[in-house]
Amino acid sequence: MSTRTENVVRASFAGLMAAALLAALFVALSAAPAVGKSAEEKLDAVEAKISHAEEKEGVLTSEISALADEISALEGQVSALRNQEAAAEEELAAKQAELDQAEAELQEALDRLQSLRERLKRALISLRERLVAIYTSGTGDFTEVIFAAEDYGDMVARTQYFEAINESDEALAERVRSLRDEAKKLVRIRREAKLTIEAARDAIAAKEQRLEITRSTLESRENALHAARAKRESTLEGVRGEIHQHEEIAEDLRAKIQQEIAEATGGMPLPAGPLPTPSAAGFIWPIEGTLTSPFGYRWGRMHEGIDIAAPEGTPIRAADSGTVILMQSEYESGGYGNYTCIDHGGGLATCYAHQSSFATSTGASVSQGDLIGYVGNTGHSFGAHLHFEVRINGEAVDPMGYL
Repeated sequence: MSTRTENVVRASFAGLMAAALLAALFVALSAAPAVGKSAEEKLDAVEAKISHAEEKEGVLTSEISALADEISALEGQVSALRNQEAAAEEELAAKQAELDQAEAELQEALDRLQSLRERLKRALISLRERLVAIYTSGTGDFTEVIFAAEDYGDMVARTQYFEAINESDEALAERVRSLRDEAKKLVRIRREAKLTIEAARDAIAAKEQRLEITRSTLESRENALHAARAKRESTLEGVRGEIHQHEEIAEDLRAKIQQEIAEATGGMPLPAGPLPTPSAAGFIWPIEGTLTSPFGYRWGRMHEGIDIAAPEGTPIRAADSGTVILMQSEYESGGYGNYTCIDHGGGLATCYAHQSSFATSTGASVSQGDLIGYVGNTGHSFGAHLHFEVRINGEAVDPMGYL
């Protein structure tokens, strides 16, 4: 049950509790002193502290939830940045590979150019040697060499020789020029490609650095949020411990008030009063009192019913018609004290714990509203109250869904 629902139920039964107390005090001696006033004032103060702590608990829970949402969003952004970083690293690696390839091709072009220069050098040396040989032979002029021929055939041979030399030299020179121009063009292209690739690589590296800085900033923010959430969770645990402590004090005060009321009424059982109107589910409230503890987890373990505070000796009615299938004394049931269970058919049963005494027997058929026992403080109990359970096929469910 939520805190708001509990407060509504508590307020609803406060009037009924007050009426029961007035009736009990009316039965007591008219000269009996007022009881429980100081304890009630303390209880009001403790319940105010509980309410304040629960509000604080709600605020902390909301803050923790908001921090968790923000952390989740940051984690998504960090993940996206990591993906972008990975893509940038792959792109950078590809550009570096292109740059390495361009540098290798440039080096190959330079090696080819060096080889051509060596060939040209050798060709020029050979040409110079031939010219020297022609000069030293005394036929420095092409015409003289021609006219020095012994006959026409010798002249033709000499002419063809010179033409072959010229053609060979011109072909070699042309080849060298062509390869030289090709090498220059290749060097220029490779240099431009290298500059382009280097610029792209530097841009990618700068982008990668920016991504890393952004990611580091987000991760720092994420760590700060984790620390803030951990701090709030620690504070929340302290608040919940404070609520637990106040609840225990409130239980003790309620027990004290109920004891004072019991003493004022002489410890006699109270009258049953009018039969309550059944709920939409067909059940009636087993007693008139104040809901002090709802169904659900409490103090680290499951509380399988609801606790309804009432003076000791308050009559307990059957929530619905059925058969009494279980009755255990406080020595048999352990923490439940004097304990009764009624089978209503269809796997549905109700149980009533901490009774001071029984008013029925095992196997008895009871109608809705029949008296089955009296509120007590037996078993593990801080004060007089009824622990009321609803079970389906043995499994405990929230009784508020039936009342």
